[in-house]
Amino acid sequence: MENKSISVDFKNLELLQQEIEKIVSSEPIHILINNCGGPAPGKLSDADIEELLDAFKLHIIASHSISKQVIPTMKEAGYGRIINIVSTSVRQPINGLGVSNTIRGAMASWSKTLSLELADKGVTVNCILPGTTKTDRLDNILKSKQEKLNLTLEEATNTMLDEIPMKRFAEVEEISKAIAFLASPDASYITGVNLQVDGGKIKSI
Repeated sequence: MENKSISVDFKNLELLQQEIEKIVSSEPIHILINNCGGPAPGKLSDADIEELLDAFKLHIIASHSISKQVIPTMKEAGYGRIINIVSTSVRQPINGLGVSNTIRGAMASWSKTLSLELADKGVTVNCILPGTTKTDRLDNILKSKQEKLNLTLEEATNTMLDEIPMKRFAEVEEISKAIAFLASPDASYITGVNLQVDGGKIKSI
């Protein structure tokens, strides 16, 4: 099977639908991973309506649009995996990420609802809740924490590490291995879950 890639701005939903349709029309899609960068940091009480609308479109609407196009091919094959990369804020809101907390919760609810509707079709729908992971977004969050609290980079880093029982940030590969498991046949009886990959950060049972 030929590997294909497309580059589309998720804000352009019409073009996104067209490009996904081209792929689906030529080959079936059995695994979909929805992953979109988080909204900018800030208090929810300070957020403009446009920020919430933009986040809803980038996360919920874009993921829903893609899913609607690939679900028929999954049903036909009797095998499908929809995996949504969300956030630990689904379980425990993160200070200073007001819009993100709001949208992540909505994404988890969308995922759970979809999982119930597709469970008897051989299609599973799950969420990965990554803990603090070594990415560019972490760099931005650390920079914001430095500026707001007047800390050094080391101090800002340590304040975040203090919240993680394992005392380290996740490697990207640790998140990808969890995704690979949920995408595999070995996870055929797992659907509608929010899998935390967070080094023990979330305290709820």
